[in-house]
Amino acid sequence: MGDIREPKSVLLLIAVCSRYDDALAWAEQRAAQQFGALFAKSEPFAFVETDYYQSTMGANLKKQFLTFAPLIDPGELAEVKCLTNQWECEYAESSKHDEPRPLNLDPGYLTQAKLVLASTKDHAHRIYLGAGIYAEVTLQFRGGGWQACDWTYPDYRRDDYQAFFTACRDIFQQ
Repeated sequence: MGDIREPKSVLLLIAVCSRYDDALAWAEQRAAQQFGALFAKSEPFAFVETDYYQSTMGANLKKQFLTFAPLIDPGELAEVKCLTNQWECEYAESSKHDEPRPLNLDPGYLTQAKLVLASTKDHAHRIYLGAGIYAEVTLQFRGGGWQACDWTYPDYRRDDYQAFFTACRDIFQQ
């Protein structure tokens, strides 16, 4: 029988997606108020791999990644996802944008071995966390680089995203 141990703390990551720069800035400010100082922030990447969100979010979407200096317990991920869903609604109600969903927030976490994302949708590869939230390993770090899974979203397979994740991983490792 193995010993039960507390998990190692992880680096909280939030993917922020919108066509509006003010939405990206609002999300960064809101998240920093809740989770503390930024650890690292990516540039806003053009989000072009799918048109899945176009009907609710519009065209010309950008995705930016935020990570936070205070580490979290990985068991907090469901709570974080519920909170970011509330923020999406709050921003949609308070902004003057025409789209029903002008902001999308997808939290997860980064460890030395993996990048995990939270979701409200169940699939065969997702594990239920509680509070209506599931999690999946989206990327695995093996052989000196990120390896995609069969279900990994196309944008998370991008070299520029993975370069940001590697930079965070390298600093986090130290």
